[in-house]
Amino acid sequence: MFLNTLDLPAPPENTRVVVAMSGGVDSSVVAALLKREGYDVLGITLQLYDDGRLKERVGSCCAGQDVDDARRVCEILDIPHYVLDYEKRFHEAVITPFAQSYSNGETPIPCIFCNQSIKFKDLLETADELRADALATGHYVRSVVAGGSRALYLPVDLERDQSYFLFATTQCQLDYLRFPLGTFLKSEVRKFAEEIGLPVAHKCDSQDICFVHERGYASVVSRLNPEARNFGKIVHIDGRILGDHPGIFHFTVGQRRGLGIATGEALYVVYLDALHSRVIVGPKEALKTHKIYLRNINWLGSGDMLSFSERKVEMAVKIRSTQRPCSAILHSDVDGFWIELPCGAHGVASGQACVFYSDITENARVLGGGFITHSERTPETEFLLKALLKRDLLS
Repeated sequence: MFLNTLDLPAPPENTRVVVAMSGGVDSSVVAALLKREGYDVLGITLQLYDDGRLKERVGSCCAGQDVDDARRVCEILDIPHYVLDYEKRFHEAVITPFAQSYSNGETPIPCIFCNQSIKFKDLLETADELRADALATGHYVRSVVAGGSRALYLPVDLERDQSYFLFATTQCQLDYLRFPLGTFLKSEVRKFAEEIGLPVAHKCDSQDICFVHERGYASVVSRLNPEARNFGKIVHIDGRILGDHPGIFHFTVGQRRGLGIATGEALYVVYLDALHSRVIVGPKEALKTHKIYLRNINWLGSGDMLSFSERKVEMAVKIRSTQRPCSAILHSDVDGFWIELPCGAHGVASGQACVFYSDITENARVLGGGFITHSERTPETEFLLKALLKRDLLS
């Protein structure tokens, strides 16, 4: 059977592809590549927010100038362009949960929320309504056919790897999505954009939290959740009170700078006690984690994850988008799923994602992942934390 370059059974001219266009160089090049190959290309831009402080800020996306840039690119490529107003939906599904998560002492990842609820759900449904055969994006990740369905792999350009943000993609969504830039280097993408005269060829990349302005994420949380501005104490893990803080949402686990205390020793945020509005700090060794508990797991590997009950599965994981996968073991028991990290990790925070990979090689497959509910540190640190929390609960 004939398959085109998108692994679809029709000539390009009879294959409609919706391209999610953020106004940046990556999605613009995706649209240009598909147009050059003869596909019936439609560009869609989601207007996600409209904040005057962000319109001209370097690193934003899907707002202000970015929408205009996407429109200009579509005019140059001679393809239809649609702008959908998703501001209300984005605020409800991404910004509000982001602020609430920080208020609860977590470290959320809004890009994953956006992919889950907006780009790969609402936008995908819109593409289907337009009778598109596929939805293409500018993410740096490879998608290939494996056993009758599609599988995610690390991209060729590992410095641009975005697989961490895509672990929550369902198999049904993955089969509909295409990622044409997975085999390209970023330098090649910019060069191509320059050669064909795209005005965004040298435009700066967007940052992870696109809706946060120069005052930082804390100002967003403070504005949306005024009750989160709850002053409390900065407490050493050994029980000493070291100072005051203006709200736990100003801190993240693993943070060292900006604690607002001077003790003559290097201290890190070890735990955020939202119940008592306390920031618990300690030495770096108190951050060492070997066990991570997960919720809302999405499985993209072969087989049924339920068959893993009472089993151990060797794999690799990433708990930060910029790190390389490290060896780990997935455990399943009556308490749910948890990850064992033989080499340990520092600064693991609840709310972060733990993404599964087949191995630590450059050709690793994405097997899914989950969100971190809590982690266990060394027995000594756990003893001190539990004693500190118990003492407050009884006071």
